[in-house]
Amino acid sequence: MDSLRLASSGIRGFVGTSLTPKAVIDFANAFGTYLDGGRVLIARDTRYSSPTIHAAVLSSLLSVGCEVLDFGICPTPVVQYSVRPYEAAGALSISGGHNGMGWNAITLIDNQGAVLEPISGECVLDIFHAGDFRRCDWNNIGKVSTVDNFFDPYLDSLEQHVDAEAIRKAEFTVLIDPLGGAGCSYIEPFAQRFGLKLIPVNAKPSGYLAREAEPRPRSALQMADIIGHLKGSVGFLHSSDLGRTSLVTETGEPASEEYTFAIIANHLLTRKPGVLVTNPCTTRTIDDIASRCEASVIKVNLGQPNVVSALIDEQGVIGGEGSGSVAVPTFSRAYDGFLVMAFILEAMAQTGEPLSSLLDALPRYHIVKKNKVCGSRRAYHELEQLKEGFSEEKDVKISLTDGIRVDWQNSWIHARPSSTQQAMRIISEAVTKEEAIARSEQVIRMLKHRG
Repeated sequence: MDSLRLASSGIRGFVGTSLTPKAVIDFANAFGTYLDGGRVLIARDTRYSSPTIHAAVLSSLLSVGCEVLDFGICPTPVVQYSVRPYEAAGALSISGGHNGMGWNAITLIDNQGAVLEPISGECVLDIFHAGDFRRCDWNNIGKVSTVDNFFDPYLDSLEQHVDAEAIRKAEFTVLIDPLGGAGCSYIEPFAQRFGLKLIPVNAKPSGYLAREAEPRPRSALQMADIIGHLKGSVGFLHSSDLGRTSLVTETGEPASEEYTFAIIANHLLTRKPGVLVTNPCTTRTIDDIASRCEASVIKVNLGQPNVVSALIDEQGVIGGEGSGSVAVPTFSRAYDGFLVMAFILEAMAQTGEPLSSLLDALPRYHIVKKNKVCGSRRAYHELEQLKEGFSEEKDVKISLTDGIRVDWQNSWIHARPSSTQQAMRIISEAVTKEEAIARSEQVIRMLKHRG
């Protein structure tokens, strides 16, 4: 659990053990060196460790000659959106996101507002490992400015991308849970802009996580219990960086995070068919939606950098993943919780249907997500075992995009090594809950038997 996770898109770890001040300083130095001392936006969340990491990052960027625009406590998608208006060479967000307490991370963002792609990120990692940082003498050290007027321009643009008037006329009562994180100070201005009656939940900035960090049904039980009593139209749960979102219906159903992307994809592709980008372990509902909307589906490796990169290359309409993450490139190149809320509300306002009805209109399956302990040295050996085992079956389709996916007529499984834990992620989906569970248990038995 305590090991440092280095990736082309950033660095994450457990604060005080793996994510040390030295690691933070060196990583920020590497990014500033890669940007050749250009203009950089920085933002952070409210976790107890974030001010310390922020101080280390700021000092590092200044030492390599960067001009730093400090956004303070700010959601990651907002700082991503702001990169282009502020003509920055890049940005850096400090947030634990969907990870639990004790964890924190630094996410690297390019000059278009997208999380850094692997090729560019590998250059940063090369500089980090070599320790070959840019050096500035006393009269060429960077400078820092505080920025505090960035959210209104963001809302102005968001308002132009949705039917804001329809949302206002609907007079929705909305519950929003930002997990005490970076979004706390911004949900009220968002609600005012779209004429919402806001009921905030866990909305006081805090380093303490009042629920599970990852937005999904089991972390939505509190909201599900109260939404009916409060006559709420819809409930939104976010990760602490506002990158992931799950939904609670007006009837109190805590919807799977898989359906956040599905509802918006159905809404947008119905009126504008085009290319949709996702990963190989997102619900089959997405494939069904694309088929009936005559849209194309492209599946790439997991992660925001891969999805957004393909979305731009293919001139796609929408991209996202089953984690509750959605990007719409006409607005920005970020997984954005504010954008998710705006499009969900637009879909409800334009159709006149409650969220429960929008969900009921989708093809829905049963999905099971499990982890199996697996060291990184054995991960690819275990994937090869699965490939050999399933190759012996008839009427199966096997894909090796980011792990292994096996499709049958009414079900599928996907297995891949975790990027954050010593574990194999196993996802199974089927028409019935019993079959989804049986398929996931089949994978675990195969790995134990062949191991």
